Amino acid sequence: MAKRKAAAAGDAGAAVQQPGKQQKVDAAPDVAAAKQKRSFKNKEKVLVLGTRGITYRSRHLMSDFISLLPHSKKDVKLDTKSDRGVINEVAEEKGCSSVLFFEARKRQDLYLWMAKSPDGPTVKFLVLNVHTMDELKLTGNHLKGSRPVLSFDAAFDAQPHTQLLKEQLAQVFGTPRGHHRVKPFFDHVLSFTLADGCVWLRNYQVVVPLDKKKADPSNVTLVEVGPRAALRPIRIFEGSFGGPVLYDNPEFVAPNVMRRLQKQQAAGKYKAKVQQKAKRRDHEAANVMPRSEIDDVFRSS
Repeated sequence: MAKRKAAAAGDAGAAVQQPGKQQKVDAAPDVAAAKQKRSFKNKEKVLVLGTRGITYRSRHLMSDFISLLPHSKKDVKLDTKSDRGVINEVAEEKGCSSVLFFEARKRQDLYLWMAKSPDGPTVKFLVLNVHTMDELKLTGNHLKGSRPVLSFDAAFDAQPHTQLLKEQLAQVFGTPRGHHRVKPFFDHVLSFTLADGCVWLRNYQVVVPLDKKKADPSNVTLVEVGPRAALRPIRIFEGSFGGPVLYDNPEFVAPNVMRRLQKQQAAGKYKAKVQQKAKRRDHEAANVMPRSEIDDVFRSS
């Protein structure tokens, strides 16, 4: 009789446990689906390279960009006379999906090509007002490899080409989560401001008071670290380093044109001075003063 009761109790326990097993089996596909949703990994890598003939200040700016982008890869200098399509092949070999190409011209002008490889788009900038970290010597300091908070001006949402600029900058400067060279926290802010037709780049350290355990917008302060640069957009191409032009800046004036106008203005000043001297000589020749009778009074005979 006791054995029959124990067997009945065992069957009842099995009957009670069976729905639980069924629930676990039903929950397994949901967990797998959730893992698949979270399995996306940002594998963004940025190739950074320059051209031959780049100046020391431009080279230091490129080094500052590399230190700000822990997911970047550096390559050797590229010959300026070679086809820019070679950069896509180098990016493919390095496994990079974005490219920052610093092009120097006449050892004076610096252009920045920001491209998505291999399909585009590409944005060409003229780099102005360059100030490197070593040159500024500011008090701000943040850990190398930490993830930045990207801050964009509200003016980026006003026009279609500025929206494209915002997305391009976010993909290039946004450090991917889980990268092996990235520290898993935020301690600096990359600010992009659109003013005077340029994108002004600033880097700030987030300083939390010592008596506060957590960062709060009401108690943190920003201390500038550097570098500083102003990027004036020139053209936006559909492809990578070429293709149809999506946007052409009508207000852009090439640096060569600016230098020629300055030389013409300086030459105009010199020409006016020469003309004034010639006019003075003609006036003196046309209006000769008569000889005075007392000019020889104090001269010895």
